[in-house]
Amino acid sequence: MKFDSKSLLLYAVTDSSWVGNRTLAEQVEEAILGGATMIQIREKNLPIDEFIQLGKEIKKVTDKYNVPLIINDEVEVAIAINAAGVHVGQSDMNAGDVRAKVGENMILGVSAQTVEQALLAEKQGADYLGVGAVFTTTSKSDADSVSFDTLKEICNRVNIPVVAIGGINNGNVSRLEGSGIAGVAVISAIFAQKDIIKATKELKAEVINIVGR
Repeated sequence: MKFDSKSLLLYAVTDSSWVGNRTLAEQVEEAILGGATMIQIREKNLPIDEFIQLGKEIKKVTDKYNVPLIINDEVEVAIAINAAGVHVGQSDMNAGDVRAKVGENMILGVSAQTVEQALLAEKQGADYLGVGAVFTTTSKSDADSVSFDTLKEICNRVNIPVVAIGGINNGNVSRLEGSGIAGVAVISAIFAQKDIIKATKELKAEVINIVGR
């Protein structure tokens, strides 16, 4: 799938802990119906074979709506299910090694907390950056905080799009206006909500206001 920075506008990252009576695939479909433009499967504790099976189920949904599916960390899973891309953090595989492994056609996202990390990731072949945590988050206990000034500087210094992540919701997303981001990535603001379609629609409207699309 050819990478389009517009797909970063509202980037929904899954969390199985909020599935409840629905399947994760059903929740993903609701997020897409609400306007999510990219989906990332984030499963930190799932065995690879189960992750691949889950990935295949969710890919049927994302393919149906032509929405890119990104796999968090697990390069082998991304390759196995022919996902649109893979996203790696600073403590995961080196971005250059990931690019060499997945080839030129797979989308590569890299997490960054500093300008130096952002510039290196771009140099190593990243298509976009995930920068955060921009606000306090309970979804990622290991997330370092990133100031608005740092976020803005990263956006100014790199030539690839930046998506902000970390504690973003309807009430605070407007504080990111003027940073230069291409979109926001959220977990609980979508998947922890009772009405996922409604929550996604409302958040997307706010994001469009600040990104200017």
